[in-house]
Amino acid sequence: MKKAISTTNAPGAIGPYSQAISVGDFLFISGQIPVNPTDGTIPEGIKAQTQQSISNIKAILAEAGLSIDNVIKTTVFLADMSLFGDMNEVYAENFTSPFPARSAVAVKELPKQVLVEIETIAAR
Repeated sequence: MKKAISTTNAPGAIGPYSQAISVGDFLFISGQIPVNPTDGTIPEGIKAQTQQSISNIKAILAEAGLSIDNVIKTTVFLADMSLFGDMNEVYAENFTSPFPARSAVAVKELPKQVLVEIETIAAR
């Protein structure tokens, strides 16, 4: 049975989807863009945006009783692949070995014209 997970410590869903869905031992977190849940602002630059996206993920994980160490897979969407190095630097500061499996792709455009969106799967 699936259960929706939601917290005000991460941006609310802006469409017909959940922040996260828990099914069995897995938590599927919708792509998190770098919106500050307190005031709706978006930081400038890929490093600050990556950190905000990860902070949003951490808040959802905490609501589900998990931490960043429970993450097993991420998908990183970038507005431009030239941003990869700076994104990767911030990403590496937030995850520890063994690192989650990851895909990183450049896309034509992201919501609100942000530079990064990160989708996450975690396991209990």
